[in-house]
Amino acid sequence: MIYRFTIISDEVDDFVREIQIDPEATFFDFHEAILKSVGYTNDQMTSFFICDDDWEKEKEITLEEMDDNPEMDSWVMKDTIISELVEDEKQKLLYVFDYMTERCFFIELSEIITGKEMTGAKCTKKSGDAPKQTIDFEEMAAASSSLDLDENFYGDQDFDMEDFDQEGFDIGGNASSSYEEEKF
Repeated sequence: MIYRFTIISDEVDDFVREIQIDPEATFFDFHEAILKSVGYTNDQMTSFFICDDDWEKEKEITLEEMDDNPEMDSWVMKDTIISELVEDEKQKLLYVFDYMTERCFFIELSEIITGKEMTGAKCTKKSGDAPKQTIDFEEMAAASSSLDLDENFYGDQDFDMEDFDQEGFDIGGNASSSYEEEKF
């Protein structure tokens, strides 16, 4: 049996990778196949997440042991066989490759190929360039500081600071109206 996974990114429209892998391989083998297919280095903290149909995270498979609580289920890539947690076609997974910014690949088990065997993993389709492995925080800050916050930002071109007291409350209008607390 062979699992064929399709990998896409929400950052690059034409990015697609297909990886075929032995279901008895570990998540670490899958992790290495992904890194190799996108040209990333193996020096970042990463995790797989088993997701429901709406991409909500359910189970995390970490690169390193993260939890020493014996009452909590924890999965480590090197110790977890893919078929233990992934059994059905259309199963969704996330592969978080940049923990600092929660950037990830969206993965789906697109086909279970029966009657064939393979060892290890191989990339069978490669389309588009992968997003950068990590984002430079200075680059991110520069991009976010370019937001134009002029006097029209809040949608009121007639905004006048003199209409407000020191605390920023409107002092115009009916100042004598009383406030009634709503009771529940």
